[in-house]
Amino acid sequence: MLQPQYLKKKEMKSLIILFLALTLTSFTKLHEYVANRSSKWVISKNSSLVVNGSTNVNKFSCSIRQYPTTDTVMISEDQKRKVLLSGELNIEVKNFDCNNQMMTKQLRKTLKEDQFPTFKIRFLSLKETSFLKQKKDFVKGLVEIEIAGIIKRFEINYQLSMDKNAMLFTGNQLIKFSDFKLTPPRKMGKLIQAKDQLVVVFFLKMEAAS
Repeated sequence: MLQPQYLKKKEMKSLIILFLALTLTSFTKLHEYVANRSSKWVISKNSSLVVNGSTNVNKFSCSIRQYPTTDTVMISEDQKRKVLLSGELNIEVKNFDCNNQMMTKQLRKTLKEDQFPTFKIRFLSLKETSFLKQKKDFVKGLVEIEIAGIIKRFEINYQLSMDKNAMLFTGNQLIKFSDFKLTPPRKMGKLIQAKDQLVVVFFLKMEAAS
């Protein structure tokens, strides 16, 4: 068997090139793994969503106090350190409670529960990446909200708190019934009518999937 010192220069050069190629490939794969790391999160039942509005007489608040489904969200980071979100919340209209039977019925009717029993919130992206290392931070993100078959895109301001195995998003977003081509609900005919503007307040807890 020939020792390395007896290899011809051409053969030695070929071995060096092969070694460098294998090394470069290994580092590239490692970089891709780090840069494209992702994690899966499950929406906790302790999550809630509240819709605050007002009428020509008083204010009202309709809420979903517990999130009954087990939707999942994927969070990943690409090579440009852009944070990507994928996944959606499916919220059943029938779970809204306005603490007033008439208002609850009118809201569900306004949201066209018979035709569209759920409305959806789709996560698209986050603008900041520091949240991956911070325990508490403020971030902005893009979402799509689909109500009664109409889709609108919004930029939402989140306050984000992190623990070892849990992540909590809290925030609020101003929307309008007219954004989704809906007429604000009425109570007692036309005597009491809700205003077009709503504030959606969310408390979204996500737990790391096992």
